[in-house]
Amino acid sequence: MDFTPKLEQLRRNTGQIHNLLREARLVTCLGNRALLSLFVGALVDREQLVGAATCEAAGLALVERHQPSMVFLSDTLEQGSGVALVQEIKQRWPTIHTLLLVTQEHRQAAIQRAIAAGCDGLLVESRLGLGSAMAALHAISGGGVYVDRSLTELFRQGPAGPGPLEALSEREREVLTLVARGDSNGEIGQQLFVTPDTVKTHLRHLSRKLQARDRTHAAVLGLRWGLIDWPDHEDPR
Repeated sequence: MDFTPKLEQLRRNTGQIHNLLREARLVTCLGNRALLSLFVGALVDREQLVGAATCEAAGLALVERHQPSMVFLSDTLEQGSGVALVQEIKQRWPTIHTLLLVTQEHRQAAIQRAIAAGCDGLLVESRLGLGSAMAALHAISGGGVYVDRSLTELFRQGPAGPGPLEALSEREREVLTLVARGDSNGEIGQQLFVTPDTVKTHLRHLSRKLQARDRTHAAVLGLRWGLIDWPDHEDPR
């Protein structure tokens, strides 16, 4: 495939990724050193990236030291496991966003463990397209959820609790759908023609009904229980 016509789009996407991550503090832990070098050299600014590692132990130490807002990691590492690192991060610091690059889709049990741990995003390496990384970062940085289309059925499998305490109203479903997409309270308010304070009220009701820890957890539960449709992330592959 001649990729030349896509170069300008790649450049635009890189600029948009920089903009999405302008206030983020990132730690990356990737088993592929070439991909790690690309990530460090091209996709993030020096001020945003506070640590980089290729093994589980070093990655965990960096997260503990720097308390980043987001961790980008791969399931396979030079030593240890990216899935185990997700589990440890989410157990100790549940508000830190995690984006897992899945390099081996056939390891479904490991992917299920990452899902059960509360991983915020699952990005498949073999399907990494021009817009997928940007869509994932947009969703996760906004408190939403991103799961590659090939993993959506796997995401819905397995126990995720008994269901909501009460049925959701139609407006609550609309709010939850936009949360899952990664929209901010202000963006949700603009689309639904309500104030940000009204959105916050809906989110409080959703957290109670779903027994969710935060907005991301609420979105995860809504998707796993089939309460909302899957977010229509822009992902031109």
